[in-house]
Amino acid sequence: MKFTALSLLGLFGLASAGAGRPQLSINLKDGKFTDLDGLEPSISWGGSSTRGKVEVEYGVDLAARAATSDISSLTKSIWGKITRHQGGWETSARAEVANGKLDQAEIELEASSKESDLDVKLFASAGKLGGRKINGVEATKGFDMDGARLTFNPRYDVSKEEGDVVIGYSRDDTEVELTASKDDQSIKVSQQLDESNLFSPSVSRSGKISLQWKRKLNEDSTVTTTVRPNDAVNIKWKDNAWTANINIPIDGTKVGATSVIINREITF
Repeated sequence: MKFTALSLLGLFGLASAGAGRPQLSINLKDGKFTDLDGLEPSISWGGSSTRGKVEVEYGVDLAARAATSDISSLTKSIWGKITRHQGGWETSARAEVANGKLDQAEIELEASSKESDLDVKLFASAGKLGGRKINGVEATKGFDMDGARLTFNPRYDVSKEEGDVVIGYSRDDTEVELTASKDDQSIKVSQQLDESNLFSPSVSRSGKISLQWKRKLNEDSTVTTTVRPNDAVNIKWKDNAWTANINIPIDGTKVGATSVIINREITF
């Protein structure tokens, strides 16, 4: 399959006129904050262009700190997407190659209609080693009812031969999400307490519990804290152009190595 890298590079050429600003990401991991050994910087860059009814988007994520003569090993991911609008439908095709494997692509096909309130996705892969195969499919159908909204989202993983369905209901400041498969069922309730606080607890029949609190500090700043007992505490702080993600693994009273990811959009 020579389609992957060449096709994505072709998309870059079509959309280069709408290239955006690069984004520098710095990852502090494994609790190493005292020297450069804990740093994993990367650079993300992308752009988009519209020609008639067709929109082209692309992006690349590169390792910014590596001593190697193999340029392909610096490539974390390259992706491209083409979207077309016609007859009330929006159809798109997205392909991505990752981890320097330029002959293996993950593909996503999507078709959606606002008039029908319907969205369908197909996930596939294509490459030299795995050939072409369908990995999964899902659809989402929405219904508006007297100020409330109901959605049905059946999903099927072809490779695992497993499926589930997600049912969503929202009205005013309350949202409820039910997820059910043959092995487990879960419910998540999101309540907007006021303009600044959103609380979202969830629980599953298998015993998994999650508590999430999103706090709006101002128009450009939010802090989202998610606690999963015996798993992890995750804190996401977004402040204008800065985004920080802190993940702290926990097991009972034991605390694992903290991971910190900091993103800042910069212009070169």
